[in-house]
Amino acid sequence: MNDIDHRVLGNKLDLFHQQEEGAGMVFWHPRGWELYRVLEDYVRVRMRRAGFREIRTPQLLARSLWEKSGHWEKFGAAMYSLADAEEGRALCLKPMSCPCHVQVFNQRVRSYRELPVRYSEFGACHRDEPSGSLEGLKRTRAFVQDDAHVFCAESHIEGEVGRFCSLLRAVYADLGFPDFKVALATRPASRSGSEATWDHAESALANAARAAGLEFDLLEGEGAFYGPKLEFHLMDSRGRSWQCGTIQLDFVLPERLDAEFVNERNERERPVMIHHAVLGSMERFIAMLLEHHEGWLPVWLAPEQVVVATISDANAPYAQEVLQALDDAGIRALVDSRPERLEKKIVDAREKQVPLLVVVGSRDERDRTISIRQRDGQQATVSLEDGVERLKLAAQPPAMSSRS
Repeated sequence: MNDIDHRVLGNKLDLFHQQEEGAGMVFWHPRGWELYRVLEDYVRVRMRRAGFREIRTPQLLARSLWEKSGHWEKFGAAMYSLADAEEGRALCLKPMSCPCHVQVFNQRVRSYRELPVRYSEFGACHRDEPSGSLEGLKRTRAFVQDDAHVFCAESHIEGEVGRFCSLLRAVYADLGFPDFKVALATRPASRSGSEATWDHAESALANAARAAGLEFDLLEGEGAFYGPKLEFHLMDSRGRSWQCGTIQLDFVLPERLDAEFVNERNERERPVMIHHAVLGSMERFIAMLLEHHEGWLPVWLAPEQVVVATISDANAPYAQEVLQALDDAGIRALVDSRPERLEKKIVDAREKQVPLLVVVGSRDERDRTISIRQRDGQQATVSLEDGVERLKLAAQPPAMSSRS
């Protein structure tokens, strides 16, 4: 493994580890979990602003649901299952959240006036991946997907695909991926639904993609078993392509799981189901972020955005005051008041790839100032109040800014 492999960075930056007793699982350390939560909260804000409402669905469900949806036939070999001895039925850990979202939609009769209905979830999923395919965070047996589903009428398809494409563009740009390629994945050999249904779905998704201003390549036979999909492929700083976001158009699951709404003619009608993911697997996307940025994450994503370093022991009380001011401003910071030379503290902060350093000494304490040092070597001594405002602006998540 090279120095910018995410597994090496995970160890160096004290983000996570994996071990034999939990093969394919992740032990998140405090710094890594902080990164995870920052990314999750950012996506949560974006999804809410795009009109999605967040839900939470069970991880363990009766196998009969997965049989009805078609997932057991397609993915059964990769699903974790167990017997419920008391009730005498088989249960499965969910490999994805799609059927669960249909259950929420089905809980009452829906009117066409309610559509589109948009749900999102950070869905905890499990898949029994072969041991030889496991690769750090890139391929795991337990992971979280930023799942989202839209239930809508056919007339909504173009607008909903366009809405999500706009969201994807904004998110990827904020995360350092302004350019991406798109592919339209068509019907696989093993699939559900009639040929006429697939013809209709592929045509509708292609037209919606063109209306959204997307140019796309064709991936013959690579669609989901229930419908075609748009795949968004990001290029990282090393020229590698990563398939991340997806938009999948589905006429099959609403039929199999009996989803319906009452249309304008007071008749029952099947909704169209659009499957969305911005990042895909949270774990895999974090691996990609670490390698793309070589561990130097943007300030807003960094686990600690600022280290406050003291010049001498006598400055520790003022450093704590600075830390409190940063914390009050929503900035993730910590104090390094160890009895070490300042140079050592600077080196250690860089080793942990903390983007911003604040140095405080006796003169700063007397004048109520702080010295801000950036990664590129730029320095500025400003008042504590002005410094906090500068750091707050630098640390702000893009989704919170006025341009978003």
